[in-house]
Amino acid sequence: MNQQYEEKLLNLIDRMVETASDDELFAGGYLRGHISLSAANCEMCGKTSVDAMNNAVENSLKETQSELNPADQLIVNAMWEKLRQEAYNK
Repeated sequence: MNQQYEEKLLNLIDRMVETASDDELFAGGYLRGHISLSAANCEMCGKTSVDAMNNAVENSLKETQSELNPADQLIVNAMWEKLRQEAYNK
C-alpha cells in the first residue's frame, strides 16, 4: 500500500515540473526525499497504512524544520498538504 501511495505522491511531483513555480519546484524536490525515506522506514517497520506513511512524512518534516527558514517551511508544508490530499483522493 505504501509503495503505491509513494508512487502517487512522486508522480504528482513529476507532473507539476513543467508548470511549477521556483518555490513549487524547490518544495517538490525537498519533499521527494522525505517521502522516499518515510516510505522505506514504514516498510522496514511493517507499517502499511496511508496514515502511517503520512505520519512518517510529517514527523520527518518536523525533525528537519531547522533546515529551512520560516518562509520555506510554509511553502513545503503547503505543498505537502496539497500532494497528500491529491494522492489520497485518487
